[in-house]
Amino acid sequence: ANGSAVTVKMASDGMWQGENPLDFALPLLALQVAVILVITQGLALALKPLHQPRVVAEILGGILLGPSALGRWGAFRRTLFPAWSAAALDTVSGLGLLLFLFLVGLELDFRSVRRVGPRSVAIAAAGIAPPFLAAAGLVPLLDVAVPAPRRASFLPLCVFVGAALSVTALPVLACILKELSLLGVPFGDTAMAAAAVNDVFAWVLLALALAVSGGGGGEPKGPPLAPVYILASGAAFVAFMLGALRPLMARLARRLGPDRAGDLACTGAVACALLAGAATDAIGVHPVFGAFVFGLAMPREGGLAERAGEKVAPLVSGLMLPLYFATSGLHTDIDNVRGVAAWGMVALVVAVAIGGKFAGTFAVAAGTGMPRREAAALGVAMSAKGLVELIVLNIGKERKVLDDTTFAIFVIMALTTTVLATPFMTALYRRTPTATTPESDDVELKGGDACPA
Repeated sequence: ANGSAVTVKMASDGMWQGENPLDFALPLLALQVAVILVITQGLALALKPLHQPRVVAEILGGILLGPSALGRWGAFRRTLFPAWSAAALDTVSGLGLLLFLFLVGLELDFRSVRRVGPRSVAIAAAGIAPPFLAAAGLVPLLDVAVPAPRRASFLPLCVFVGAALSVTALPVLACILKELSLLGVPFGDTAMAAAAVNDVFAWVLLALALAVSGGGGGEPKGPPLAPVYILASGAAFVAFMLGALRPLMARLARRLGPDRAGDLACTGAVACALLAGAATDAIGVHPVFGAFVFGLAMPREGGLAERAGEKVAPLVSGLMLPLYFATSGLHTDIDNVRGVAAWGMVALVVAVAIGGKFAGTFAVAAGTGMPRREAAALGVAMSAKGLVELIVLNIGKERKVLDDTTFAIFVIMALTTTVLATPFMTALYRRTPTATTPESDDVELKGGDACPA
């Protein structure tokens, strides 16, 4: 097995028979996973005194192992991360992402979102609108600052850039609030409620980005109305999952009873989540969307969804999801960001991501009675990025909407905004009694899922 081979064997016959195990898929993958976990865990421990969420360590670990740092050393790259091994590592990390999105769907309860109150909805909408709309002005500047040939048309690029700028990472925000002991206080409740609504908006934006990007950023594929067909098919898929499959699963769970239904919950739910992912991929939407919608469709009655989540979560959040973040870092080559114009674009993107979020959130929060200092801290908190941001960027790169340099610029933006969130919130927020009241007791931190993502 070598870099030019058409096929790669799974395992070697051993070094005693003259074969290098690192020329074979399984031993190389095992070593890659072990190295990634050790590096990212070490960085997480180093950054813990700074109260940084673990996602920062995982992305930095990937960047450290990738072409921006250790990957410059040719022997290291050829030995540990040869080009032919990328597909296997990406597939494993993508499977972890798909299962994590299934867990996100399981934990997102629309009844909780409906009860958070109009103020949280207004805060979330005000935080999304300015940076999303600013994308239309950033895209022409990207063409000037990054003159690489771009295969994507204006609309898909605008939607992907707008989605990347405007999302807030609910799990990362929850981790930051937990580190600062702000969960359970009025400020933390308001921030979590607004971020939960933001999450719903984010998935709508991602679905829109997937639809308008079609099969990629190059020449259009299929009929001219393909994006319309994709949107219509996606809407029909969601309607079937929530309107037909969910009641059917609830009836089946009641008929089987809690014991027998619990036995089937994990295996059946994972199999159906994978099938849902395959179905949305066939439609033209990314597989993660199907797994997410199936998670939403799982009935909450009888603890069925909770049991499935308890069995799947440890493997996904402890092993597979960190691989996804690390592979995002591995695909980031900061050397692509060259020159004053490109780094000026990085500064502008960071400023728009933070400034747009801050301005909209602060204006609505202060206007609805929140003390100005808390409103400013909330504006900073809503700038934290994480999972959804990286999903948007990676899918944009897969579909040739984002080139390598633009991808690197936005990964740097995601890291910067997340790193700055904790110290800025610490400086702005003071734990003093205020008249701010929580709007909901339903939005809460989900155990071990908060800090990894």
